[in-house]
Amino acid sequence: MTLPSYFSGSVQLSFPQPKLTHNPCLNLKRSGFCVIRCVSTRPGKRSGHMTRNGSSEAQELVSLVMRNFSDKKPLVSTLDKYVKFVRTEHCFLLFEELGKTDNWLQCLEVFRWMQKQRWYIADNGVYSKLISVMGKKGQIRMAMWLFSEMRNSGCRPDTSVYNSVISAHLHSRDKSKALEKAMSYFEKMKGMERCSPSIVTYNILLRAFAQAKNVERVDALLKDLDESIVTPDIFTFNGLMDAYGKNGMIKEMEHVLSQMKSNQLKPDIITFNILIDSYGKKQEFQKMEQVFKSLLQSKEKPTTPTFNSMITNYGKARLREKSELVLEKMIDLGYKPSYITYECLIVMYGHCDCVVKARELFDKVLESEKEIKKVSTLNSMLDTYCMNGLPMEAHVLFESIHSAKTFPIDSSTYKLLYKGYTKADMKELVQNLLTCMDKDGIIPNKKFFLDALGAFGSAPTNQKAVRDIKGLSKQRGPVDNFGPPGSR
Repeated sequence: MTLPSYFSGSVQLSFPQPKLTHNPCLNLKRSGFCVIRCVSTRPGKRSGHMTRNGSSEAQELVSLVMRNFSDKKPLVSTLDKYVKFVRTEHCFLLFEELGKTDNWLQCLEVFRWMQKQRWYIADNGVYSKLISVMGKKGQIRMAMWLFSEMRNSGCRPDTSVYNSVISAHLHSRDKSKALEKAMSYFEKMKGMERCSPSIVTYNILLRAFAQAKNVERVDALLKDLDESIVTPDIFTFNGLMDAYGKNGMIKEMEHVLSQMKSNQLKPDIITFNILIDSYGKKQEFQKMEQVFKSLLQSKEKPTTPTFNSMITNYGKARLREKSELVLEKMIDLGYKPSYITYECLIVMYGHCDCVVKARELFDKVLESEKEIKKVSTLNSMLDTYCMNGLPMEAHVLFESIHSAKTFPIDSSTYKLLYKGYTKADMKELVQNLLTCMDKDGIIPNKKFFLDALGAFGSAPTNQKAVRDIKGLSKQRGPVDNFGPPGSR
């Protein structure tokens, strides 16, 4: 399938204005009016200056609370300290911040604390947010307990709550079972007036089935959407294209792009980035370059991820000069390379057997006072050494950084080095790594030890290493998390 004409050559992107006409490619109806009533204490929108000030003040208070609790100082005691100021909007922000960490259990403590406050009113918004957080952390049982707790508290589920429940199930490991469960909730929603599926519901399900490569279900849902009063939006098509693109299903992605155009929707920067990345990963560079050219001619503006994607994908194809030209273009257009851009360049040089260039760039970041020092930047250089069969160089760099503390180091660094050392059969380096992990308080999980035993057990000369790892495993005990002690 060829790239749609509006992405070819130097043609300017041109889309007609929306018209209420029949669409032969995807007969999706324009929406009528659907009134959904629900009680929510989500922070309401204010106008202008007050919104910015209120949001900023709320975020500052939440940041203060997050900084002032630890294993020794419970979060609830910190909340009690600021009880005169903390309200529902602050708790919502706390749920979001805690959900980004391994401290998801703290969300329940905040929730219980909320329930004891005079200003608390049980509502769908709080439960919907908590269910969403639990789902993202893979805590499906906890999410369903909250769903049950919500109904017991007198709240009636609405569309938003069911959307959170569906999303939670889709985070479970058994994807087949999760999709069936999600569809059962979807069908149930159709029979309830206050819980009718919204475009968000359709978007969640469409993306999930596209990720599962179930084209038939996607088409069936699109037909269902066509027959409903709900109208597809830009997120509908971007979600589908992203899922198909990540699966390498270029033909299906291009079909969705055609449907998007037929539905009178203009591509936004997300659309362009999805296409550029998808074509790049499949090494269809001619199409990727056509899309990039169309982007430059459109009203949309490239973003840093646009260039990072092209650098990465050219690098994987060992097209060093192309990657460097993208960097030049990026700078010419007035964009400043981010730390992620430097990481992409380091890995690109690694793929192109230019380890010296990669190290020069890494040292530039290391010596710069302006550049952000991220663990991912260190990992990119270590990975470059490992992929080029230079585990000893990786070890020397790691020891230097670990001693000087010039870059942060976390469990991801140890995982990367462990993989590189075992692949190179460097048992002494692995033993040193495990010792260093122990000193740093990095606790590996069961899978880590199983992988270690499997790697060392394949050679008879490595029986001592096997015994050492078994001893370390018994000493630490079965642990499910991989991270510093405070993260469990």
